[in-house]
Amino acid sequence: MSTASVTASGSTSSRQNPVAAGESRDYEARHLLVLEGLEAVRKRPAMYIGSTDTRGLMHCLWEIIDNAVDEALGGFGDQIDISLAADGSIAVHDRGRGIPVDIEPRTKLSGVEVVFTKLHAGGKFGAGSYNATGGLHGVGSSVVNALSARLDVEVDRNGSTWGMSFRRGVPGVFDGDGPDAPFTPQSGLQKLRRAKKGVTGTRVRYWPDRQIFLSTAELSLPDLEARLRQTSFLVPGLGLTATDARGGEPVVQDFRHDGGITEFCEFLAADPPVSDVLRLQGTDRFTETVPMLDDDGHMTPTDVERELEVDIAVRWGTGYDTTVRSFVNIIATPKGGTHVAGYERALTRAFTKVLEGTRLLKSGEEVVKDDVLEGMTAVVTVRLAEPQFEGQTKEVLGTPAVSRIVTKVTEAELTAFLTSTRAQTKAQARTVLEKVVSASRARVAARAHKEAQRRKNALESSSLPPKLKDCRSNDVERCELFIVEGDSALGTALAARNSEYQALLPIRGKILNVQKASMGDMLKNAECASIIQVVGAGSGRSFDLDAARYGKIIFMADADSDGAHIRCLLATLFFRYMRPLVAAGRVFSAVPPLHRFELTNPKRGMEKFTYTYTDAEYQRKAAELTKKGVGFKEPQRYKGLGEMDAHQLAETTMDPRRRLLRRITVDDAEDAEAAFEMLMGNDVGPRKEFIVQGAYALDAAAIDA
Repeated sequence: MSTASVTASGSTSSRQNPVAAGESRDYEARHLLVLEGLEAVRKRPAMYIGSTDTRGLMHCLWEIIDNAVDEALGGFGDQIDISLAADGSIAVHDRGRGIPVDIEPRTKLSGVEVVFTKLHAGGKFGAGSYNATGGLHGVGSSVVNALSARLDVEVDRNGSTWGMSFRRGVPGVFDGDGPDAPFTPQSGLQKLRRAKKGVTGTRVRYWPDRQIFLSTAELSLPDLEARLRQTSFLVPGLGLTATDARGGEPVVQDFRHDGGITEFCEFLAADPPVSDVLRLQGTDRFTETVPMLDDDGHMTPTDVERELEVDIAVRWGTGYDTTVRSFVNIIATPKGGTHVAGYERALTRAFTKVLEGTRLLKSGEEVVKDDVLEGMTAVVTVRLAEPQFEGQTKEVLGTPAVSRIVTKVTEAELTAFLTSTRAQTKAQARTVLEKVVSASRARVAARAHKEAQRRKNALESSSLPPKLKDCRSNDVERCELFIVEGDSALGTALAARNSEYQALLPIRGKILNVQKASMGDMLKNAECASIIQVVGAGSGRSFDLDAARYGKIIFMADADSDGAHIRCLLATLFFRYMRPLVAAGRVFSAVPPLHRFELTNPKRGMEKFTYTYTDAEYQRKAAELTKKGVGFKEPQRYKGLGEMDAHQLAETTMDPRRRLLRRITVDDAEDAEAAFEMLMGNDVGPRKEFIVQGAYALDAAAIDA
């Protein structure tokens, strides 16, 4: 069959896809580009470090730090120093054994040059040098070298100090300091000087290559400090020092924690404890089939017996949020993996088994994973040789056998705690069990509440609160819910709103402080229950953002101290039980004016009425009008929303074309959680200290009393 057809003009056209202008059908071996050595890293850096922005820049630093920590994990060295210099260089100094300086037989290069120039070369592939490490793929140091404009390494080993420099991965000699100094390519490690007796270690100093990294990429000192603090918890007894000299006067931070992950768990927990920190520990072995390099250079599948150490710190608190940090050796796995899956499976099994033997659970009740996780803070760590990760960034552990062993160890240790007969332990175990049962019942109540509050269609009777003045539109994106303080403001707002898309829900004064109350108490509170019912998306863990009935939630309270308190209580309710709404930027606070000026002789372009929102703005506006010779009547001061006429409220607070709204956001959930706990929680001490400190900065004349 012919593959050509005749067009109307008599010419032929191919039935296959046409070739774009300038393209060739030739595709031969000569067209293939072979990237050798570190060229592939520079060509596709994101494949190795994730990105070329700040995240990638920080990942390079983690690679060098992790190599130093691996030495400390092996028992070599107890101090690591990290320095950020004003010239853009980064230095990491450890007191480990030092990178080998002898000649590697296959490449005929020194160990230092092999480590920094050869991908997949290092001491972590076999079982001779390391057992449990953070580095696995042998690409960390060489990748950092390839992405550095200059890298200097010095090694203290065998009584001497050895040194070598690289420019974008190429070994050589610099004539001067900095990455722009004259450079001569030259292979080979140099003996620089004698080292002090018994002194060993490695110093790496590098300048990130700005040809690779974005101009906006900068090292984050808070991220570095958080990482070093985390590492100091994971490796007890290891000291880490960060020195930041980029801003002139050096800033020095030291980290050392001898309490290990028990101390880490206490550090992460924000709520008062229900139990002490439990350590769930155990060791087991498993067999893994891996390809091994034989003496002839062939890869042969071989069964290797591995040892897995499980060490978990866990405690329950009075709160509702869950914090789980997981690690493999010293590497954080923010997306979990088989170790976290095994741990969570064991939690449910242990609690279900123990509760079946008690009278705490009633007939028909059950415990699920979320009930056990409520208020739990845990640090899950496992150590094993050559773990399997998904990708170079090591965010997910994939070794299958880990899940089974972690489940076995956790279930056994946790069951022993929950069934302990020791008086103190028994009391704590009982409290934890009661908390889990309470969470189970609250979950069931919340689910029933959510089902009951679904918006009914036109053929069904509505179960929404009768005090809700709903809007007519079903377009969620357009609909707005105003939570209004008091019935007096409701009357004005009813006349001021656009009933097509603006709904009103009045509340009586100050609602329950949910930071101090349990979820059950919150659901029993009429005002809180009405708000959750009207929003229509549930609460807590069962909250479903897509089910929310309104695109905007707007707090509308008086512009006084009571109104500010009401807004704070409402913000606490939404942050604690409907946080996805806040995170999505759909919660707002209306900003009603404090004063209204009525101009007696407005000039062209001026409105007859103008509003100000603060006392300072009032003073400026009065001075401005007086200076311009514009007369005005005695300004009206609003003490509450109920004092406004409907058209004034619509014009200043409800009309989307003219109103002022403040969006309530959560830029840092941990900081926000700490702030709400301090201001609204049960612990009075920090709140009193905050108020006392703020009192000194308060202008007494500014108090509206």
